[in-house]
Amino acid sequence: MLSSTSAHLDTFARDHLPSAHLWPTIEFTTPDLRYPERLNAATELIDVSTATFGADRPALRTPGGRTWSYGELRTRANQVAQVLTEDLGLLPGQRVMLRSPNNPWTVAAWLGVLKAGGVVVTTMAALHAREIAPIAERTRPSIALVDHRFAEDAHIVRDTVLPSLRVMEYGGAGRDDLLAHTATKSGEFTDVATSADDVALLGPTSGSTGVPKITMHFHRDLLSIDNTFARHVLKPTADDLFACTAPLAFTFGLGMLAVFPLRAGACVLLTEAATPLQLAGLVEREGVTVLATAPTAYRAILRAGEEHRLAGLRAGVSAGEHLPRSVWERLRDGLGLRVIDGIGATEMLHIFISAAGDDIRSGATGKPVPGFRATILGPDGAELGPGEPGRLGVIGPVGCRYLDDERQEAYVVNGWNVTGDIFSRDEDGYFYYHSRSDNMIVSSGYNIGGPEVETAIDTHPDVLESAVIGRPDAERGSVVCAFVVLRDGVTGDAAKAREIQDHVKRLLAPYKYPRDVRFCDSLPRNASGKLQHFALRGLVEAEQAAEAPATTQ
Repeated sequence: MLSSTSAHLDTFARDHLPSAHLWPTIEFTTPDLRYPERLNAATELIDVSTATFGADRPALRTPGGRTWSYGELRTRANQVAQVLTEDLGLLPGQRVMLRSPNNPWTVAAWLGVLKAGGVVVTTMAALHAREIAPIAERTRPSIALVDHRFAEDAHIVRDTVLPSLRVMEYGGAGRDDLLAHTATKSGEFTDVATSADDVALLGPTSGSTGVPKITMHFHRDLLSIDNTFARHVLKPTADDLFACTAPLAFTFGLGMLAVFPLRAGACVLLTEAATPLQLAGLVEREGVTVLATAPTAYRAILRAGEEHRLAGLRAGVSAGEHLPRSVWERLRDGLGLRVIDGIGATEMLHIFISAAGDDIRSGATGKPVPGFRATILGPDGAELGPGEPGRLGVIGPVGCRYLDDERQEAYVVNGWNVTGDIFSRDEDGYFYYHSRSDNMIVSSGYNIGGPEVETAIDTHPDVLESAVIGRPDAERGSVVCAFVVLRDGVTGDAAKAREIQDHVKRLLAPYKYPRDVRFCDSLPRNASGKLQHFALRGLVEAEQAAEAPATTQ
């Protein structure tokens, strides 16, 4: 299953892959997915693209800042690789942790690690030391390249759990700053001839279940997501300007901010932070043509009546959470913008079910992207027919490989990657999202999809957003419990709760309405912006535990 030509002198990553019998089925079903034995993803992304599209072509921009050309980005990535190997002694296969918001030096550092044969460990700048520490303990990086503004937590991790870690800051004024080191380098580097199946990336999951896992991705995987979703659905061109709110440490952001635009010869607008309304303004002012963000942002832009600022988009992409049909239809009807919905997973690196243009069917997530196939699995692992909801299973050129994690066996079932999402498919092969498997609420014998109730609540004019979970109930097993964020100036009281309940009853079957409505200022989200239903379930469980009568032995 693995080639015998690994370039890694440090074999940690290959040694800690799951056993071969636990892998999902891997398939290469299109000509684009056939790779040579030796392949370095960074070579393809920046060296080949520079040669193809020209060294002077714009590659990276920042709002109001200067632009890096493809030639400049290649030089800086080479300089980073030189610093890693010449000054810090990095060996092929050793891990390098990156910690930074989205900025040009982060892209250069990511490419430089791959050029040097290292393995990137991606972490989000929003994470704190207690969240980074378990990632560092499991991946054992030898070097951390850290934006100087976010260095404190990296130093804490070094001092408490990984004393061998060499932390090098960048963007500051110190003599040992990465930028000071790169200034002394020639910018010429011979990329390490890694194998196509050498591990290139260790990506922690975003932790929607509360406990991140470490996914393992090969050099060929980084190109496979471009040769599937980007090539067949998104179809970027060299004239595109990309923007994405997800961090580069999130695989959705990595694809949209590095892999897809660089392979197409396009340019990227990198923003370190932007609210949805600020994002809409940037799209308009900077001339963004491809925007990738979460449904929450599109909904906020619509609520504020600022959707006209998105009129210049050629393509909008939504991922991370289910895109409500009402949001999609408003953007279509108001702007003619047919947002590309899709489902992906950190385990699969990017989107594997989607549709674009005339292939979009309202209400459906889409069809398997060329290079992938998908099915619906019942409780016994058997495939279900059209119209029957069940667990989504996917097979393609990438797949789940966790670093030393017993949950590998739960994610891979009979060769299928089982994502934890409940879907159904129709006779034409379109897939329809129902809920996360852990968001299905069983109340008085009825199966109720939490996202369906959330979508209904969110159409109330006073609601900004909502999250729905099942609250244990002695009589009904569970009842629908809704946490609701109201727009400014609206009071959350018993009357407003009844109003929202009646609103849902008008839209959905009466048994689906939220019997428990709670108002809050905000909803818990992780660093990638994904809603953390498990945190709300934990809150309710703690409340019920506190209310339970004491027992005596």
